[in-house]
Amino acid sequence: MSATRAVVPPRARSTAESPRRAPTPRGGTLLRHLAVVLVAGLLLLGLSYAVEPFRNFQLATVAAYLCATAGLTVLTGLNGQLSLGHGALMATGAYTLALTQNAFADAGLTGGWLLPVSLAGALLVTLAVGAVVGVAAARLRGPYLAGVTLAVAVVVPALAVTFDGVLNGEQGLSVPVEPPPLALGAYFPYERWQLWIAAGTTLLVLLLLANLVRSRYGRTFRAVRDDEVAARLAGIHVARTQVLAFVVSAGTAGLGGALLAVLAQSVSPGAFSLTLSLFLLMAVVIGGLGRLAGAVWGAVLLVALPDLSHALTELLALSPAAAQRLEGNLPLAIFGITLVVVMIAAPGGVQGLLTRLGRALLARRSRRRS
Repeated sequence: MSATRAVVPPRARSTAESPRRAPTPRGGTLLRHLAVVLVAGLLLLGLSYAVEPFRNFQLATVAAYLCATAGLTVLTGLNGQLSLGHGALMATGAYTLALTQNAFADAGLTGGWLLPVSLAGALLVTLAVGAVVGVAAARLRGPYLAGVTLAVAVVVPALAVTFDGVLNGEQGLSVPVEPPPLALGAYFPYERWQLWIAAGTTLLVLLLLANLVRSRYGRTFRAVRDDEVAARLAGIHVARTQVLAFVVSAGTAGLGGALLAVLAQSVSPGAFSLTLSLFLLMAVVIGGLGRLAGAVWGAVLLVALPDLSHALTELLALSPAAAQRLEGNLPLAIFGITLVVVMIAAPGGVQGLLTRLGRALLARRSRRRS
């Protein structure tokens, strides 16, 4: 009699022969992310005392933009949904905070608890708007999805002009903000206090997003991005996953817009135009799509771009009218050229390029040791 041999599929055979890697404990991931956030917070705290007030304001602006770019990275890079309307979601959060702060001021309320309540209100309202838009976006693909989000980017700022009795039209609204606590000193720089508010909020957002990316929901986002049919066959509710990703991204964008309103102490529709939505999308692509570290580079580029365009304009001997037109269009041109160069030289963005360089250096060092 001939012995019967069981046929083992290749995937099952490789799994049985190779040792299985132990999964990373959830507590270990949370503690690691928490340690990174604490180190970043301590570095920013020391840096706030080392730099001048204007640099503190710039760092605070980077933190505000980072809320939006991090959420857009999760939406586009991890879930595969293209959004051209995140500038409008930032406007939603900014106007919600402005209306809430003005309502508190009209009621005569004061105290340090007002700003956290207004930020929470801006987050909740933007989450609701993101849920509505996300339900519609989950039914669309490709250019149709881009068209819907583009319509949101055009319609939402126009509402400020339509309802000028409440939103004050093109002039916008002022945002009353409490001064720094007296416990910090009578001459405590207000820009440093702004940096603490923006950086603390953004670090909390990054901690939550980092854990979300490494959780079961993050794996679900990536599965839907890679192949919707395979994800559906695996038992994943594709539409629900896409709505969840859009809601999370919208909430972070609204929080970023609210922080910008706190920094500028005013909000107007001109600050959240369609150009901002395009800048946000290009920033996350240049920084590194799908990487939270790439969102940091994108936020830095958003703040550094106006200074760069202003410096280039001053180098050219132009008339005031020509200089104004050039300075208004130069940032978009610089962004476009940078995007083309990055896509050719480093398809993974700035963070992808840095990761490849780091791996190459480590490999070269290991070869030298061997």
